[in-house]
Amino acid sequence: MASSAFISIKKTKVPFSLTLFSIAKKSSLFSTLCKKHHHHQTSTTTTPPVAKKVPFTVSAHGVTWNDPYRWMNKTNDPDFINYLQQENSYAQSFMKDTEEMQKGLFSEMISRMPSKISTPPELWGPWLYYQYIPEGKEFPLLCRKLAAESKGWMKTVSNYVIGVSKKEQVLLDWNEIAERYGYVHVGTCRVSPDHNYLAYTVDVTGSEQFVLQIKDLRNDCVLPTLGVEGVVSVEWAQDSCTFFYTLSDQNQRPYRVHCIKLGSDSVHDVPLFVENDSSFCVDIASTKDGKFITVNSNSRTSSEVYVINATNLQTGIQRFCKRVSGVQYFLEHHHGFFYVLTNYRNVGEESPSSGEYYLARCPVENLQSTSLQNVIVPSGDIFIQDMDMFNEHLVLFLNKEGSSLICSVDMQTIINCEDQMMIDELNPWFFPLPSDMCAIAPGSNHDFTRYIYRAVVSSPVMPDVIVDYDMSRRTFAVIHQEEVINLSHDTKYWSNNEERSRNELLSIPLKKEIYTQNNEVQRWSDFAEIYFCEEKEVISHDGARVPITILFSRKAHKKGQSPGLLHGYGAYGEVLDKSWCGDRLSLLDRGWVIAFADVRGGGGPDPSWHKSGSGMSKLNSVNDFISCGNYLVSEGYVHKHRLGAVGVSAGSLLVAAAINMHPELFQAAILKVPFLDVCSSLLDPTLPLTILDYEEFGNPQLRAHFDYILKYSPYDNIPEGVCCPVMLVKASLNDSRVGVWEAAKWVAKIRDKMCTGCSSSVILQTNMSGGHFSEGGRFGQCEEAAYEYAFLMKVLGKS
Repeated sequence: MASSAFISIKKTKVPFSLTLFSIAKKSSLFSTLCKKHHHHQTSTTTTPPVAKKVPFTVSAHGVTWNDPYRWMNKTNDPDFINYLQQENSYAQSFMKDTEEMQKGLFSEMISRMPSKISTPPELWGPWLYYQYIPEGKEFPLLCRKLAAESKGWMKTVSNYVIGVSKKEQVLLDWNEIAERYGYVHVGTCRVSPDHNYLAYTVDVTGSEQFVLQIKDLRNDCVLPTLGVEGVVSVEWAQDSCTFFYTLSDQNQRPYRVHCIKLGSDSVHDVPLFVENDSSFCVDIASTKDGKFITVNSNSRTSSEVYVINATNLQTGIQRFCKRVSGVQYFLEHHHGFFYVLTNYRNVGEESPSSGEYYLARCPVENLQSTSLQNVIVPSGDIFIQDMDMFNEHLVLFLNKEGSSLICSVDMQTIINCEDQMMIDELNPWFFPLPSDMCAIAPGSNHDFTRYIYRAVVSSPVMPDVIVDYDMSRRTFAVIHQEEVINLSHDTKYWSNNEERSRNELLSIPLKKEIYTQNNEVQRWSDFAEIYFCEEKEVISHDGARVPITILFSRKAHKKGQSPGLLHGYGAYGEVLDKSWCGDRLSLLDRGWVIAFADVRGGGGPDPSWHKSGSGMSKLNSVNDFISCGNYLVSEGYVHKHRLGAVGVSAGSLLVAAAINMHPELFQAAILKVPFLDVCSSLLDPTLPLTILDYEEFGNPQLRAHFDYILKYSPYDNIPEGVCCPVMLVKASLNDSRVGVWEAAKWVAKIRDKMCTGCSSSVILQTNMSGGHFSEGGRFGQCEEAAYEYAFLMKVLGKS
């Protein structure tokens, strides 16, 4: 498994402390249950904008309906821009009485931050690569220094390149780009094998039209005439002057692979590979040893792989396997063999028997899938999800009943394997974790020859820990933990500034305790004594057991009285991110409950979990979410009139559909860059992602799919005349994934159809310059979180 970027700092997460500043202005509880409770008026005296209606008739499969807000799809219409600006003004008026609260929350959040945030350096070749966010800056810098162990001629050459021994070299500064253009989104970074060049892609508008740049690291100069637009992925050949990249079409689908050699004038040469099937996207990746480039053409459920010999480009491109519907392949290379992670278990099957993945292999000289030899098969309740390959070790990412595990296996055992084996027969070493609640994510792990595997371990109550797992000695070392300051807690937290020698770190015994040279014990550090976190199972409408993670302060939570926030996503097989997030403390310490519903359609306890909540089963995910909301109330975690929900992108479909079906369940909701006009968007194949999403949500060009989508599409199922929750709907004008009109149409129709008193408390906030992803750095994200939390506290109460 190749990392998507060489080194990464999680953009949405920065370390915080727990110092709480007093809020200058207390907010009152704001309820929208007009028919059951007194409707508290907001402090604003303005009325919400009224969107114009333009008759527009839509027809499909003999069904005809009117969509009077269809005109909003033309985002360059001056009337639409004016409408969004009016909505922004109304949102500002609605939130006027929370300005002091926002300032207080923002002060809390930044007070938790260390002055400087950095990642531990990672050795690759003669260099130590790392990132850090300078004091007072929003964004990170990618840097490197010569490693202390560089000796002899390599050190001499490297020092000549950089000029001064051990001098820090800044490879890329996000802040410079942001200050110049007002926005920055770096897509991918790739350092050449000889460490002389950096290839990266950058978006400065929010439209996700990434521009390719190549920087010569020897003279700190960006090469001219290589600013190719629409680039998604980049990889280097072994000669360090030839590189490959993918280009997108007008729907932002990466579909072509190009190859160029530095110094040549062949940017617009005939592409090396073209994918004409609009339901497939093309990605390129280097095998871990750098000897092959894989060209991966993937739909949501199927894949086809081609390989290029990165050490001998004259051999051209060769197909590894023919695409089969429902079959996926992921390729690595090790000493003359391709190792393949696939759900196509047996030769001769017309389709895969299940969603389970197997590890198979074949010699490089035989690229036909019919010759694959099964090596590792899943065992019992353990499923293989991904792999990473090193010279001496194989790393497997596993799922056991919804929990993440990682283990390493000696490659010699794999090489000598004559018959297929189960994981437990390979003498695996399961990487130690502090608890079953932890998620574990890979570091960059760029060096094929290394025996150290770096991972990030986190949980809702444990700040991110960077751990080096020594796969040869089967020991591990905690080398860094996200800094937490100003917290009264018995457990010591490692500071960013504390240094420990690599020899010391790599000789630590296999325990959940770390002994320093002074025999001081350093344990896995968490806040479990302060914040309670548990996993429960909720019985859904059809008897399915839905995992829910519940988090609250042991001190501040009041059973049956506390407000709560339920997160949901439920799409693309993705598990909700439940790792540590410091800004949550501003809610938890005020008595809030924060819960995460891993509904069907997302990632779950087995490979079928995704399928059972997508396509013609999508309503399962909505009903799962409703069941989880009811559970929080019935079990006394949250007061029945103080439950909120949040969804992002496809997760907003989940939340909005649940609100339509049970508008009394949630009293507040936050919908961010929301996918709401599902039926209309999927009926328009010219929109980005539409055709790719047919496998996830269904294809409404088919009558059965159309009828099913129309049952839950949030925009098409807004109930008439009933009360709705208070809602904050956040959109971005330049969003290329989910059109800004989806949020605008939803809000306009809510105001038109639902209870007038309630719908006046639905606000639309549009970023007039941003895209689908948050543009803020660490301070910008605090401002955004403070705004959202102030909204929640205004309408549901602080404690």
